[in-house]
Amino acid sequence: MAQESTKYSEVPLKDKAKDEGTEVIGLKAKMSLMNGVSVIVGSIIGSGIFISPKGVLADTGSVGLSLVVWATCGLYSMIGAYCYAELGCMIRRTGADYAYIMESFGRFLAFIRLWVECMIVRPCSQAIVALTFAIYVLKPFFITCDPPADAVKLLAAGVICLLIFINCWDVKWATRVQDWFTYAKLLALAIIIITGIVQICKGHTEHFTFDHTETDVTKIAVSFYSGLFAYNGWNYLNFVIEELKDPVKNLPRAIGISCVLVTLVYVLANVAFYTTLSPMEVLGSEAVAVTFADKLYGVMAWIIPVFVAMSTFGAVNGILLTSSRLFYAGALEGQMPEILTMIQTSRMTPTPAVICMGVLSLLYLTSSDIYALINYVGFATWMSIGVAVCCLPYLRWKHPEWPRPIKALG
Repeated sequence: MAQESTKYSEVPLKDKAKDEGTEVIGLKAKMSLMNGVSVIVGSIIGSGIFISPKGVLADTGSVGLSLVVWATCGLYSMIGAYCYAELGCMIRRTGADYAYIMESFGRFLAFIRLWVECMIVRPCSQAIVALTFAIYVLKPFFITCDPPADAVKLLAAGVICLLIFINCWDVKWATRVQDWFTYAKLLALAIIIITGIVQICKGHTEHFTFDHTETDVTKIAVSFYSGLFAYNGWNYLNFVIEELKDPVKNLPRAIGISCVLVTLVYVLANVAFYTTLSPMEVLGSEAVAVTFADKLYGVMAWIIPVFVAMSTFGAVNGILLTSSRLFYAGALEGQMPEILTMIQTSRMTPTPAVICMGVLSLLYLTSSDIYALINYVGFATWMSIGVAVCCLPYLRWKHPEWPRPIKALG
């Protein structure tokens, strides 16, 4: 099994096809370094930074410790991402941790990981982000009340269908959407950060203390769960590694640029929030960025909900782009229906896998308790990431002879 997979990772069929003058139908390397950065940043920055500050503060008790947690979560994500970089450059197969677990621990554990992720975690996550997008788009039209549930679901379904079409039509279209909406969400956070710097220059630093810091280690540990939720997505580029140009060079570069950028943006955005909002105001807010804008921007406060909607739109696209490749990888291994291995011959996109992922997300829109479901599967998600990272020392021990263009943690 290991020998077969190693051969597959070296893609001998493509080399053979070149020798014979024929073309193999498969995923093509169309993504540049900048596309890779936008996939990671666009997948990480979704709704998390706009809602997680409340959860982190609630469990840390103080603004000072909450900022430490945000920075530590960024460092943790970067370490995990570089572990994935070593694995991704050693095992160059679509599917990321699914492929790594299969190489290391066999088909059964990989099968469990695949089906939990494909049937529950990814489509459910996409449905939630799509619903968040719809809520923020409709909120300006329903100032005094919540938007109608049916309108929210219909708009969310429309967004998912639009992105299904884009991802089926051309990978370049999908990456272009990812690029532009990544720029939009960074612009939104830049506006917040610049406002925060202005507030600091005016002397609004009274909330930056360690007063009332939580002493319960268990609650502090839970605060990391909220922080890591906002950083979720740092491993998504590994799911499309076959479509990344020169992955040995571009994968670690994309990871480094993205993780540093996101960590700085998240910490500075939180600093900006606390220059204007007190801890009690943050804890009482359902959408911290909107409360921040309402307090400072006056009649222009609508720009933040618009930018948050754009941010979540890009996140939905990022989830769809990367998750469909997980379906494709599972089908290649015979652990999902064979139809999901099919590639659209003129566009070179995994159309059946994209449609399957989209349809499952649409089904989750009918559920009224998606948030509780995500809380249950969140543990499984981070457990699978932990298992994938364990592949690193195992493969170093089991296969020290395998080439490792990148070596994480020495």
